[in-house]
Amino acid sequence: MMKAKEPFRFHTRLHLSELTGLRAATLGQLLEFIKEVPGACIYHHTHRFLQQHQYLSPEPPNDFAYWVSDILGEDELGEKLASIDTVLYPTIRSLRDKITQTIEGYLQDNPLAKLKFARSGEELHFIKSISFVLPTKYIAYDLAGFMEILKKITIDSIYFHIFEARLRLERQTNDFSNWIETSIGDKRLADKISQLDPYTRTLEDLRATIIQIIEKRAKG
Repeated sequence: MMKAKEPFRFHTRLHLSELTGLRAATLGQLLEFIKEVPGACIYHHTHRFLQQHQYLSPEPPNDFAYWVSDILGEDELGEKLASIDTVLYPTIRSLRDKITQTIEGYLQDNPLAKLKFARSGEELHFIKSISFVLPTKYIAYDLAGFMEILKKITIDSIYFHIFEARLRLERQTNDFSNWIETSIGDKRLADKISQLDPYTRTLEDLRATIIQIIEKRAKG
């Protein structure tokens, strides 16, 4: 099997959640905070479910959709926020803009929604994600080695190279596809992996699917 131009070093990540002290009790406050909080807050509240429920079939809800529906009782807006397809937004900035536009549009059509308050203790507390990236001992020098390592690395490593890499690169790809295209020279295989929607799969399912795609490609 052809050796890669550059080896692939697998990394993993540690994650901390930090309270910002900001909390919203109304839709108006939610909107204003979403506009101004750090991108790490938007990331936390739109990706927390993926990280905490990684062994379950991942629904795409985010904290904003949950809070708006279950606490404020604005089910229509909650559904609109839950239906935002995160994979279509390669940057946190563009995802933030879409969430903002969705809330603004709803408030224009439903001005009375501004009058609703969350009860004490049910406010939305803004939290930001802090990630620490660490190299692992695993390095792939060709596609066969890459696939074997992929079978045994942690799901934190898969999460880092798929989800965080996509936002870091700010384009519709991930570290695996980027390496397969640029170092292995197999754009067709890279595109197949890049076209997977990671937000509709568990991390274990994502791992199995990528391995199947590579195995199928290796068999020709």
